[in-house]
Amino acid sequence: MPFIDEVEIRVVSGRGGDGFVSFRREKYVPYGGPDGGDGGRGGSVILVADEGMNTLSRFRGRRMYKAEDGQKGGVSQCTGRGGKDTVIPVPTGTLVRDLDSGSLLADLAAHGATLVAARGGHGGRGNIRFATPANRAPRRADDGRPGEDRRLHLELRLLADVGVVGFPNAGKSTFVSRVSAARPRIADYPFTTLVPSLGVVERGYEDSFVVADVPGLIQGAADGAGLGHQFLRHVQRTRVLLHLVRAWSDDGLSAAERYRAIRAELAAFDPALAERPEVLAVSQVDVISPEQLQELLTELSAEPGVGQILSFSAVTGHGLPAVLDAIWAQLSEDA
Repeated sequence: MPFIDEVEIRVVSGRGGDGFVSFRREKYVPYGGPDGGDGGRGGSVILVADEGMNTLSRFRGRRMYKAEDGQKGGVSQCTGRGGKDTVIPVPTGTLVRDLDSGSLLADLAAHGATLVAARGGHGGRGNIRFATPANRAPRRADDGRPGEDRRLHLELRLLADVGVVGFPNAGKSTFVSRVSAARPRIADYPFTTLVPSLGVVERGYEDSFVVADVPGLIQGAADGAGLGHQFLRHVQRTRVLLHLVRAWSDDGLSAAERYRAIRAELAAFDPALAERPEVLAVSQVDVISPEQLQELLTELSAEPGVGQILSFSAVTGHGLPAVLDAIWAQLSEDA
């Protein structure tokens, strides 16, 4: 199933049913009076967050959603049947905006959270509603009110505890595949990861956390360069960042330069990301010597604000437990 995290849809609620004009007609009741009922309320269009969904791909082939109209009122003060609601499941973590006003309508960040995106129109009043001592036989009824017609922008932001960030080929996908059951695409060329993927890391029988593999960022990502800018918003919901700096270089940049570049892109996209708790780790250390690793650690430790620096190899498994322990410690502090 393709990963789609933005889509525009149109939602139209049902029109309310018209009120009814009727007079009571019964044997031996010469002055029955008005008995026309109200029209039924139109159905609403309701969005419901569903944790079983992780993409907006279901909206690719259908962009219009309409609820049922209410039915006309009837005789004997019978109210018309209300229109059926149209319930649309969306992934948990979906932001809903009104396209015309640009306002944020809801952040459906919890399973079962709902938004009445288009409320059904009220049913019209039947003629019994207009009876007065001065007008005992009103021949008036209201028309049903029209429903709402709205254009919505749906934006999915994945819900994860940890966001894995770094340059392309930093080993993010390999890390996620080693510590969870997720199986992101892995290859030895840039931008292997074209969509974010989620993995659950189990710690014992009860403890676990969700890690998100975010497509590789490059310099200028916050301004639209590369692929990562499409997915930076998914990092905004994470509680901790795992920043991976690979042990080798093929772009002429030092480890410190790559670290600074990613930090700059995160801050440019959302200044709050610069303050997010971070675990810094050097990846793919199995391809360099211990002396080269020590040089890298010394170089990175000179960067402002950098504390503990971990190192690991997802291929051999060396250092992975320490990285997971550091992540868990940050999550526990942030809880």
